[in-house]
Amino acid sequence: MSGGSLSPARLEAFSDGVIAVIITIMVLELKVPQQDGMAGVRVVLPTVFLYLLTFVQVGIYWVNHHYLVNEVGSVSHGILWANLAFLFCLSLFPFATDWIGAKGLSHFSTALYAVVSILPGVAYTALWIQVRMQSAAPAHASWGKQIAFVSLYLMAIPAAYYRPIASLALIAVVSVIWLLPSGIDSPSESDAADLRARAVNSTDRRG
Repeated sequence: MSGGSLSPARLEAFSDGVIAVIITIMVLELKVPQQDGMAGVRVVLPTVFLYLLTFVQVGIYWVNHHYLVNEVGSVSHGILWANLAFLFCLSLFPFATDWIGAKGLSHFSTALYAVVSILPGVAYTALWIQVRMQSAAPAHASWGKQIAFVSLYLMAIPAAYYRPIASLALIAVVSVIWLLPSGIDSPSESDAADLRARAVNSTDRRG
């Protein structure tokens, strides 16, 4: 094996291909119901909602993965394996959605979906840490956001045994958090230093 590092472009291209296959598999799981008309729509509506929720999650991961790769100058061994672990966890989504489609929105199936949802989140955080260890570029997401979405995913697991809808609602909140503009994240060190300098100048002027 060559000792040279992989270029970020190749890493991103490979990841994009895997994510595209995951989305394709998910949409193939949408089955036409036996019933016709509104009765059929009512039967398939929960599956469509779950597909939409999963599609949004995968889409958010794809967008943030793109931003994350842009922060990398060269791909290290750790980034390679962290990225593979992330893609593996992401590839479990079609299995979880198919399970609910076959077994219904039960306590166990919803808890399983919550567990499958948290796995890519933990793997993405591990990838994020690997990138931050070697990148001097400003981070696209703060530690606060990372901790918040993992915590909500963890809460969704026991919530599934209380009420499955509550569990899915917590997972949906995670999607909303990631859809918010990145500008609400904690400022970078340079931004913070600039704000402190302005505050000192303002104080000196008042003195």
